Amino acid sequence: MTHLRDIYSDGRFGLSVEIFPPKTPAGDADLLATLEELSRYRPAFVSCTYGAGGSTRGRTIDWCRAIQERFGLPATAHFTCVGSCRAELLDWLREAQNAGVRNIMALRGDVPRGETTFQVADDGLRYAAELVRLIKQNFAGFGIGVAGYPEKHPEAQSIEIDREHLRQKVANGADAVFTQLFFVNRNFFRFRDAAAKAGIDVPIIPGIMPITSFDRIKRITAMCGAVFPGDLAGRLEDAKSDTDAQFKIGVEYAIEQCRGLIDAGVPGMHFYVLNRSQACSRIFDALGFPSTVGSM
Repeated sequence: MTHLRDIYSDGRFGLSVEIFPPKTPAGDADLLATLEELSRYRPAFVSCTYGAGGSTRGRTIDWCRAIQERFGLPATAHFTCVGSCRAELLDWLREAQNAGVRNIMALRGDVPRGETTFQVADDGLRYAAELVRLIKQNFAGFGIGVAGYPEKHPEAQSIEIDREHLRQKVANGADAVFTQLFFVNRNFFRFRDAAAKAGIDVPIIPGIMPITSFDRIKRITAMCGAVFPGDLAGRLEDAKSDTDAQFKIGVEYAIEQCRGLIDAGVPGMHFYVLNRSQACSRIFDALGFPSTVGSM
């Protein structure tokens, strides 16, 4: 399977998508249909999230296995520090390796629901940089992706401190940075340029979440602190009673946002698809990403 560090080598553009393990059999069926549709675009990899507190730790590996075996696509497993001691973290990494996973998205993890601050497990880890080091020291063959925040992590005391945390993750062995969602390209460019000045020399991949529901995106941006353009918010507010219009506005905005990023030479794009394919398929077609439809 393709190693993460090779995906963006030699000027190649890396398209990737992110899914999460469903909670019901119906959700499983829907996700399989989504992956069937998105696999037509042959993404460089599909990443699968890891629930708060490790609530989907086994399902994450199961879905990564299915992505690789059923669809022939490299899988990247998300992995967090939440609620696990070092021995448990190493056990999970061993299980992922045995399942054929070769790339890990190393994250601190969100604060579990009902808690207000991040709690370190006994003999556990506090920061993603520590998780990167643990992986590198014990499973050197894994490719490692980490998160970056163009508009600052909500818990970081300053942009400078946040950037130093990112620099440490890369120094400890991360192969690429994947950003939190954002809607203002100039904020990404500012982040990318500042990271380069700080000596962060791995590919930085913008994270894109197409807007399909204004209410949903308001909840998500409130949690992650992403800046939402006022004119876009106004257009979506005007269309709040028309779901089809919201979808059309969101997709058109994402297409233009992605064109601006491609023109600026980004090495790839990582799409948060929310286990649905319709918006991304329209965006990928508009951008001219190759599809296997009609190639037989």
